[in-house]
Amino acid sequence: GKDLDEYWLDGQLIPYHLIDIVDAGYRYNVFEYKRDFGQTCREIESRGKQIILCGGSGMYIDAVVSNYNLPAVAPDEKLRGELERKSHNELITILSELKPLHNKTDIDTKKRTIRAIEIEYFCRNNNCNSGNEYPAVNNICFEVRFDRETRRRRISERLEQRLNKGLIEEVETLVKNGLTFDDLMFYGLEYKFVGMYLHGMISRIEMKTKLETAIHQFAKRQMTWFRGMERKGTTIHVIDGNISMEKKLNFVLQKASTYIV
Repeated sequence: GKDLDEYWLDGQLIPYHLIDIVDAGYRYNVFEYKRDFGQTCREIESRGKQIILCGGSGMYIDAVVSNYNLPAVAPDEKLRGELERKSHNELITILSELKPLHNKTDIDTKKRTIRAIEIEYFCRNNNCNSGNEYPAVNNICFEVRFDRETRRRRISERLEQRLNKGLIEEVETLVKNGLTFDDLMFYGLEYKFVGMYLHGMISRIEMKTKLETAIHQFAKRQMTWFRGMERKGTTIHVIDGNISMEKKLNFVLQKASTYIV
């Protein structure tokens, strides 16, 4: 999904950052992302350039926009193993006994609840790094929005393109180079379902069908996340995805001109 072949304009490569910065198999996380964004942000600003944060999951964008407080806590595999055996409701009860549940995203999924418990246990016995070395950035948010049917069509077409351009072969190479099935599950939907196909768990047709459904569901969850950001006070300026690129850019420039950057 990097689409680096599209990062060209008039024969020149458009500068980009934070792509291909860790090896396959490394489990990058939102704390590291926020840290790396902060460092890159300062470096770009020092050159008098404007920063554009584009794409990624809603949580990663929100981590920067809302300046999440993310303590530097390493994974505790033993604790995680113990917590995995409990139900999500049991985990929520444990977390509520450790701290007030003001941040509802901590209990969105079992995985996030386990991570929140892990952090609380660590911070009770250690001096936690706040994770806020970099102050909140002045920002303006835009969302390119399509109607439901257009969005579904674009997702389906994009998946077909990726399958035709070597997605399965890419995952095969990763497996040959030592990535485990658990690693593939960590890296997201495409790797998860292609990994299931390569391990003989589902057929190729099932892989494509299940993956397409999962991506549609993920897109819906991302939109729900952005609506949650708005409820928390983030203003998101909506751009009609069907208008021309020139009109899109004019809209962005007109809105951005009202902000001090």
